[in-house]
Order: sequence, then C-alpha cells, then structure tokens
Amino acid sequence: MMQAIIFDYGNVIATLDNSLFLRRIAQHSTLPIEEIKRVIYHEPNLSRQYETGQISSDEFYEQVVDLCRVSMSKSDFRQAFTNIFTTIQPSLHLIKKLKPHYKLALLSNTNEWDYQAEIETMDVFPLFDAITASYQVGAMKPDERVYRDVLKQLSVPPEVCVYVDDIKDYVEAAERIGIHGIHYTSHESLLNSLKMVGVEI
Repeated sequence: MMQAIIFDYGNVIATLDNSLFLRRIAQHSTLPIEEIKRVIYHEPNLSRQYETGQISSDEFYEQVVDLCRVSMSKSDFRQAFTNIFTTIQPSLHLIKKLKPHYKLALLSNTNEWDYQAEIETMDVFPLFDAITASYQVGAMKPDERVYRDVLKQLSVPPEVCVYVDDIKDYVEAAERIGIHGIHYTSHESLLNSLKMVGVEI
C-alpha cells in the first residue's frame, strides 16, 4: 500500500521555458543567443554548477555577466531568470486532494533563486512533508543521493513511495532503488498511473 507520493517540480507542477530567460538577457549582451545558451547550459554549464550548489547565486550572476557579456543589474537579471514558470493547475488540485491521505514530497533539480521565487511561493508548498532541492543536497537527479535524501526525510521505505517526473531517466533512477516510478506525460495519464499502483484519488 502506497504511503507517499514524491513530485518533481518542473513540467509536473509548473511548466518552464528557459528560452524566455535567454531571449531577455540576449537583449543586453553582445554575444549571439546560441553562444549564451552554450555557456549557461552546455559548456561550462553554469546552470548545472548552480543547481548542484557548486556556485552561489551571486557567483552565477557574476559569471554569466562576465562570460556572456551581459549588462544587467542583479535584480533585473534575477527577474529575467526566475520568471519562466507557469503553474499546472490540475497538479495543484491533485496535491491538495492527496494531502489528507498520503505523505507528500518535492524532489527537484533546482537552484536558490528559482526555489525562493517560485517553489517556496506556491500555495501548496506548506503541504509537502519533505523537500529535496538539488542545490541544497549538492547532487542532481539521476544521482541516487537525491532520492535517498527525500526517503530519509519521509522516513518510509522506497517500496511504499511513488515518484512522478516528466524525464524518463529520472523515473528509472528512482525505480532502481525500489521506488514506484511514473513518467508524467499528461494529467490524465498521471491519474491513471496513480490508480494502477494503488493510490486512491
């Protein structure tokens, strides 16, 4: 019998569009947008360094400004960076419906600014019994450590947990340690998959 449901954030609770951020800062840079994208998301991949806590928010800002030749204040940059999310309302309703009957957790590859501006401010945030954020743990999915961290907080064995993520590799990583995984593709398929593993909705 399932006792806990663990949710990813991006594209499960809220959609995100990093291209919005790239277009905004490209307007303040002398570099083409593809070069900016390479630096932030590919090589040296400042985003990954930020989401694993290797660099701070200030260091992320300073390195992007330097390497991408961006001329923006930190407050404007932060607003451009974090304002990329759109809440998936059916997911919020589902979380509220599940809360009286199950332990709930959030497991996200995220950074300090997105956590503060987006995750902490959603109305269902207080409903989570456990939260694992990659930048706080120092590791990202599919690293086993992040899954172990959320299980430790929940104080339940993996076999009574369900993990929901839109990225199949991350679902499979959860399954490798005994968690029931659901690959999120739509709200309707999520409801069907939850029912199939015995979650009552």
